[in-house]
Amino acid sequence: MLTVWYNTRCPVCDAGIVRQKRRLIEAVKAGRIEFRDINLESAALTGFGASLEDIRRRLHAIDADGRLLVGADVAIAVWQVTPGEGWLAGLFGNRLTLPLTRFAYDRFAGLLYAWNRRNGRW
Repeated sequence: MLTVWYNTRCPVCDAGIVRQKRRLIEAVKAGRIEFRDINLESAALTGFGASLEDIRRRLHAIDADGRLLVGADVAIAVWQVTPGEGWLAGLFGNRLTLPLTRFAYDRFAGLLYAWNRRNGRW
């Protein structure tokens, strides 16, 4: 199972996950993927060295092998299991584009995090 930790207090993040949940309803029902709000379980990933602020900044997930995925790697893992979005995982997650994907994701996530803090969402 892929367990994705996200921040419901970020309206952009929450909307993106709500969209993915709708597309992955069968996978959620079958227990292949789970979405969890880090604001309800703020210490959930401390064993991996991830703080609440880390997860508010970027998506985090635990894969079926118990490995921590962060940022763009989570988006790619979600695309891989989302019907009709596997091509996104292939395009943005291949060995040539992955470094750029990670860089772009981290820059966007940083801006989004700063915007949410300025707006007092946490």
